[in-house]
Amino acid sequence: MTFALSGQKVLVYGLAKSGVAALRLLCQRGARVTALDARSEDALGDVAREVKALGATLVTDPATPGLLESQSLVVVSPGVPLALPELRAAAAAGVPIWGEVELAWRFLESVPLFGITGTNGKSTTTALTGELFVQGKKRTFVGGNLGRPFSEAALSPGDWDALVVELSSFQLEGIQTLRPRGAAILNLTADHIDRYADHGAYGEAKARIFHHQREGDFAVVNADDADVLALARQARVPVYGFSVTGKPVADAPTLAGLAVAEAGGFRLDFQGEKYRLANRALRGAHNAQNAMAATLLARLGGVPAEAVQAGLDSYPGLPHRLESVRVLDGVEWVNDSKATNVDSVLVALRAFQGGLWLIAGGKGKGAPYAPMVEEGRGKVKGVLTIGADSDLLARAYEGQAAVHACGTLAAAVAKARELSKSGDTVLLSPACASYDQFKNFEDRGDSFKRLVGAL
Repeated sequence: MTFALSGQKVLVYGLAKSGVAALRLLCQRGARVTALDARSEDALGDVAREVKALGATLVTDPATPGLLESQSLVVVSPGVPLALPELRAAAAAGVPIWGEVELAWRFLESVPLFGITGTNGKSTTTALTGELFVQGKKRTFVGGNLGRPFSEAALSPGDWDALVVELSSFQLEGIQTLRPRGAAILNLTADHIDRYADHGAYGEAKARIFHHQREGDFAVVNADDADVLALARQARVPVYGFSVTGKPVADAPTLAGLAVAEAGGFRLDFQGEKYRLANRALRGAHNAQNAMAATLLARLGGVPAEAVQAGLDSYPGLPHRLESVRVLDGVEWVNDSKATNVDSVLVALRAFQGGLWLIAGGKGKGAPYAPMVEEGRGKVKGVLTIGADSDLLARAYEGQAAVHACGTLAAAVAKARELSKSGDTVLLSPACASYDQFKNFEDRGDSFKRLVGAL
């Protein structure tokens, strides 16, 4: 631990899940904590009550004069931009500004950390990597941007042999010393354009995952992604790649080894090892990439090969992401409610060979549905539309696939049961937000699972 907290004035800015976890950690360590959030006390509800129960001071006006400048440390939740004027002023006054993951790391520096970032696939790869370490008999914390805030691990640092942490670009902006034993960048596509000046700035935030690595550490990168390989040049440790093509893009940095997809699985060319991918939770080329990245992190992190294969076989998948719900009379029912945009549906469609009954619709996001139509050509037997964008979807698929206007998810499930035959797949992959009929995509996916379970 490089910062003595007991008795120090520390402010936590942002009281979402990560901020509350940081607050608990700071209070446990004896800091004099101020909790800052722009929401009113009434809007904060139970969070406000917990702040007071912990003995912290609650402030709901970020513009309070001198508030941040008077602190010994400011800890920032990922959703709070570091460019805010009050944070810049505090930094100019010499106040350290840390992200929540940096705070947690200061109590966990002796535990090997395996960090995963990228635009897509972070959560699956993080959860899968955690499964591989667990199969290797490691007491493993899995969290960060996925599920449990990293500060929860720091509440009991002696409990862990390995830390598997999803790191968003927002979280990486706030690190000062965080050092992954293994650092992975999965891919880089346009995202968070509201927070970054351009794609380059977004990539540089991701590349911070390499900045504090040193001898004995390693990096894992997507060898099919030119942008990722360009960022990998910043790594000062051995770089390992994964590829579905077996041919890294031009101008790749020298790779210490490569994982390559092949029929039924993949191989590690530098280890002479082969792994099978027969798990339905890891179907599709995108999941082959996730599996290769997780395997590289685990094998290079000391997990035995047999434990890696056991984890690849046992991994249950994340809810609402190509989640196999059941097989009924030879028909598989798949919940991909997390697919709230067209690009996500394209990934889902690529994971299947054909025989698809696609349930789609909801509150659309304005993107054209034509790419879905094209990707599903020869695969999609029919489309069952629900929600606000039903008419737009029907027009997009007109003359391309049978369209059944169902309106509600319950009606769509009933119609799919009537139409599907043994060997078919019913895929809920909506391409739309859920807010026209459901609280969120989880609510929509859970409703689908209940309906399918009742068939």
